[in-house]
Amino acid sequence: MVTTLGGIGLFLLGMMLLTDGIKTLAGGALREVLTRFVRGPITAMLSGTALTAVLQSSSATMLTTIGFVSGGLITFPQAIGVIFGANIGTTSTGWLVSLLGFKVSMGAVALPLVFLGALLRLLSRGKAAATGLAIAGFGLIFFAIGLLQEGMSGLADHIDPASIPGEGILGALLLVGAGIAMTVIMQSSSAAMAVTLAALYSGSIDISQGAAMVIGQNIGTTVTAALAAIGASTAARRTAVAHILFNVITGLVAFGLLPLLTWFEHGYESRTGNTGGVGMLAAFHTGFNVVGVLLFLPVTSRFARLVERIVPERQSEFARHLDDSVARLGPVGLESARRRLIDVMRVQVARCRECVRRGHHRHDQTIRFQQSREALPRIAEFIARVALESNAREDIQHQVGLVHAIDHIERLGEVIDRLDDIPAIVARPEIEPARILADELLTSVIAALTADSAPGTPPAAAEFATRLAEQRKLLRRDLLERTARGSITTSDGGLLIDAVRWLDAVGYHTTHALGYLRKPVRGPQDPAADSNSSHLA
Repeated sequence: MVTTLGGIGLFLLGMMLLTDGIKTLAGGALREVLTRFVRGPITAMLSGTALTAVLQSSSATMLTTIGFVSGGLITFPQAIGVIFGANIGTTSTGWLVSLLGFKVSMGAVALPLVFLGALLRLLSRGKAAATGLAIAGFGLIFFAIGLLQEGMSGLADHIDPASIPGEGILGALLLVGAGIAMTVIMQSSSAAMAVTLAALYSGSIDISQGAAMVIGQNIGTTVTAALAAIGASTAARRTAVAHILFNVITGLVAFGLLPLLTWFEHGYESRTGNTGGVGMLAAFHTGFNVVGVLLFLPVTSRFARLVERIVPERQSEFARHLDDSVARLGPVGLESARRRLIDVMRVQVARCRECVRRGHHRHDQTIRFQQSREALPRIAEFIARVALESNAREDIQHQVGLVHAIDHIERLGEVIDRLDDIPAIVARPEIEPARILADELLTSVIAALTADSAPGTPPAAAEFATRLAEQRKLLRRDLLERTARGSITTSDGGLLIDAVRWLDAVGYHTTHALGYLRKPVRGPQDPAADSNSSHLA
């Protein structure tokens, strides 16, 4: 028993070292894969499968996915696709253990691998140290498998598989419950799977008993996602619910397939004289997860809508991704804040263009405009909570740049209020050139904000802002001359000059805000900083 417990502990330690090492080696690759390659359910499923197989941890993939969907970096239907893939990818551990752990003698190289990995970790830095961590974890895993095999062999002398419940539905359900408990206690379905494979290999359990336990372990892995979603955003809770529903329903399907597995195993034994081994159990684990994905993949959209009804959204669209679980993810939190600012700015620029075009505001647009303005202080507080563990210069500059963007967006809101108060003045023909330029500038800004991510100030917008600043000077001089000659009243002249000033401020604040929202911000200056416009608002 002591040997078995030690083997479980070393296996868990090895998995943690291997996962941490690979995550450090990958750097931002995990974030890059999920935000760049995840487009639809199929690409999301393939990405989830690949990442989980590489990381050797479905929990790591799920926690990252929850963080990303909480931050709005991926959509909820895309997160469901990643869940499907993670369930397939996590079965790779069973294949690794069954094909190498028991059939290839790794004992001779396991401890040297641990020594080599520890040496690399202690004597190097950066990626070399991360490589050492992964190598040491890999070696510990196979050393632990040897201990598990030894411990289970001792148990096999005292345990008769016939004495373990497994016959009938009730016995199988008890084993499913045991599998769930194993995963909850170990906090690793991979470790639970390794223990089950070792027990099967040593003869402590038969394949039908092992299959029932594996079904439970597959369900038990949802506990980590459920715990991570407590107190998180609506999107995170939806992801956890989707994970639980998928795994439970897939487990029910697998439970229905148990008689088929037993029939197949008996046929295999009668043909070959051998009982079903660890390879067959690993194949069953992969097989029922693939079946589950094939059942769910065609109805992903409907499944997403079902979960959305179970967990409804209660926050405004601008604040739904600003929870502490995302703030703790550092650069992911900054990217979430940047996207929320783009959403806010898109609404405000559209409202500003309505003012410039002298259009009437619909009630729903007015509500969204007010919600977007109310969200700005919350976004600022969220940015202040973002934890930048790396203290990388680029991340710090990005954080500062986002605060600058908030300042410009807030001032743009003030400009909109001014323009909204003087629609008749904005429509006057005396300032038509400035109004046309402002309209063209706002149209180009809306196009930039509608893209996947704001890359910075578009050249057209920067050019319009420069021309608008020059037009302000020309119109101001012209309006002053008209006022002096008595062509327009002093009151009208002052209002027209103010209107031109506010139109110029539109160009200044929109282009500067776009500059700070580019990805990534590499310095405190933005592409619009060379504009001839002055800070007028």
